[in-house]
Amino acid sequence: MLDGRRLDRRTLLRLGIAGGAGLTIGGWPGQARADRKVYPIGTGTARSVIHIWLPGGVAHQDTWDPKPNAPLEYRGETEAIATKLDGVQFSRHLERTAQVADRLTVCRAMTHEEAAHERGTHNLFIGYRPSPALVFPSMGSVVAHLLGPRGGLPAYVAIPKLPTTYAGPGYLSTAFAPFSTGGDPAAKGFAVKDLNLPEGVDGERFERRRRLLERVNAPFREREASDAVAALDAFYRQAYQLLDSPEAKKAFDLEAEPAALRDAYGRTEAGQRFLLARRLAEAGVRWTTVTFSDWDHHDEIYPKLKQRLPQFDRAFAQLITDLDERKLLDSTLVLVTSEFGRTPKLNKTGGRDHWPKVFSLVMAGGGVRRGFAHGESDATAAEPDSGALTVEDWATTVYHTLGIVADTELVAPGDRPVELVKDGAVVKELLA
Repeated sequence: MLDGRRLDRRTLLRLGIAGGAGLTIGGWPGQARADRKVYPIGTGTARSVIHIWLPGGVAHQDTWDPKPNAPLEYRGETEAIATKLDGVQFSRHLERTAQVADRLTVCRAMTHEEAAHERGTHNLFIGYRPSPALVFPSMGSVVAHLLGPRGGLPAYVAIPKLPTTYAGPGYLSTAFAPFSTGGDPAAKGFAVKDLNLPEGVDGERFERRRRLLERVNAPFREREASDAVAALDAFYRQAYQLLDSPEAKKAFDLEAEPAALRDAYGRTEAGQRFLLARRLAEAGVRWTTVTFSDWDHHDEIYPKLKQRLPQFDRAFAQLITDLDERKLLDSTLVLVTSEFGRTPKLNKTGGRDHWPKVFSLVMAGGGVRRGFAHGESDATAAEPDSGALTVEDWATTVYHTLGIVADTELVAPGDRPVELVKDGAVVKELLA
């Protein structure tokens, strides 16, 4: 009995973690094989990663790689503008970002073969082609697994929530899933509810529940020395640490930011999400995924880009500027990705369809070059013309900036060693 109520084990599990960490219980990695490849984790140039995910497939020729000399049916309505990077132009809707292009690396010849949203998304979050035989962990979960939490904060955070199952832990324990902030940081009164005790539960009452849960769990722990029990224990430990962490509460508190800086980012979805991501990187979160939708523009692409791009432009340019002014850019890797690009030619409804043959993504900080354009697409942005960059090589390079060797093998179900990335190579041209 607790507070006059009879509680079964399921209720105890729920109450013991009420307001916990946004995590779920799952399997634990199998025992390590003696013959798997494990490399020491060195000190990388990137202390943290901010991964800005633009789901739907951003039109590369209407953002990062305009083609002003292409025929009208290819170039569309996009007006190209000069940037601070010689010879590189952006869309006119990226005016502020053009002014920080000298701090970016623009990869204009990304390529893969997956034209479906799910499969393209899988590639960019994991660095692997999809496989029916195995659910791979995302790069964020791998980083959480190998590097662990820091400073009383989760190792991996999703703003505002897990954008796709491919951003999750895959065959790893769900202890390495991202902590989700929940609501929109731009909303009035935004707060991360899972950092506080539930309403009506004070510290003393919560501690009683915690002790009771420990007593209930003890016999299971003694009788079942299994991976599932270890996962359960890790789940509780992380949840309790967050509830007890003043550092976590401080890092997630957007109200602590000066009003002028919040205005500079923009009081928008993109603006406040990107600002929160900066706070988390500064506080010690190793990997933060920020989702800003939606870019799947099969119809009337230009009115939609006119609505979405300026919001992104303001927030992203301010993020790069803010990190640089705080001396954090060199240690914070910023990624802007989407699952693929859009067709070179406009369709009959004034939109563009899925196109994985060539697309663009952007990197900044964390040990990558400043003011660099890697690769080129052809005259109609249809295929790579030079410097084709595969997902495997890109992911291997991202891991490298974190001091992680992509040949490292984790143990998948069935006691199988699986490399973090298969057949990838570090692209030295991308590095500072």
